Amino acid sequence: MPVPVEAIIKTYPFDPNDAERIAFRRVKNEIEIVEPDPSWPQSFELLRDRIVSALGPTIVELSHVGSTSVPGLPAKPLIDIDLTVKDVLDEASYVPQLQAVGFDFLFREPKWHQHRFFCAYEPVANLHIFGPDCPETVRHKIFRDWLRKTPEDRELYAAVKREAAEAARRENETVNEYAKRKDGVVAAILERAFRDLGYIE
Repeated sequence: MPVPVEAIIKTYPFDPNDAERIAFRRVKNEIEIVEPDPSWPQSFELLRDRIVSALGPTIVELSHVGSTSVPGLPAKPLIDIDLTVKDVLDEASYVPQLQAVGFDFLFREPKWHQHRFFCAYEPVANLHIFGPDCPETVRHKIFRDWLRKTPEDRELYAAVKREAAEAARRENETVNEYAKRKDGVVAAILERAFRDLGYIE
């Protein structure tokens, strides 16, 4: 069942303090933006195969998202993956299986689309898990696809990422604070993508 347009364009409150912490990363990720790496798609395929082998029919959808999914876009050197499972509340159907193939379960966010967050280390990856019909996964793909076809916004986003990373390092900020520095530009780019799709006037 398609996600309604009203749900896709809606702004959802996000508060990292609502996260229920399970564990911490074994290796800290630095907030560093690097030049595009042509091996990123292959890294995603490696991770994709690992996830598919672990979960099989539990998977509804699996997508490479985030900056490493956009050719030519500088990024933090880690692969962002959106995984939709049949029932995100049924953690027994995916948590031990993912842990067995090298993914660490770091936290859950019940108030934000029931998001579950995992990480991997070889290749380095963030794995975002949602249930079916989640507007966030649709927004991620819209943002990715717009940047792939719109050089001006791709360059704008690259510049903002570099500025935000530099400021976050200078102020000794977390990755959440780094992301917050990009919020205004991300919202503006999404608005243009929504308009292009006819979701807003």
